[in-house]
Amino acid sequence: MFAIQQLSAPIGRFLLSLIFVMSGVNKLGEFEATQGYMDAMGVPGILLPIVIITEIVGGIAIILGWKTKIAAFGLAGFTFLSAVLFHADFSNTTDIISFMKNLAITGAFLLLVAQGAGAYSLDNRATRHIKKQEAQ
Repeated sequence: MFAIQQLSAPIGRFLLSLIFVMSGVNKLGEFEATQGYMDAMGVPGILLPIVIITEIVGGIAIILGWKTKIAAFGLAGFTFLSAVLFHADFSNTTDIISFMKNLAITGAFLLLVAQGAGAYSLDNRATRHIKKQEAQ
């Protein structure tokens, strides 16, 4: 059971964040189309570079377990805003599903804020190093 608990944290962080890293990278290749979509939804397309950086850097930070609580808090807010801004057409079944998916992802990030990165993370490595130095 201990091995499952130890492996659940890094695998969970990877699976949770992969969608953000991939989405950010895809937006780089579809920059103009994504800007147009954002503009059409009432969100200034000029914000796209910030979106891309948030998705890629935040996603990688969660995967590595680096500054996890900060990254998770930022991505929770980002994901909730995305739900409200881009998936709030409740007459559309696809939007309802996307909205609920974003809420679930927001909840997962809030769990990371509350619990931290878990095993195999840079955060835990740094914490162990600090505790080791304090003990000396």
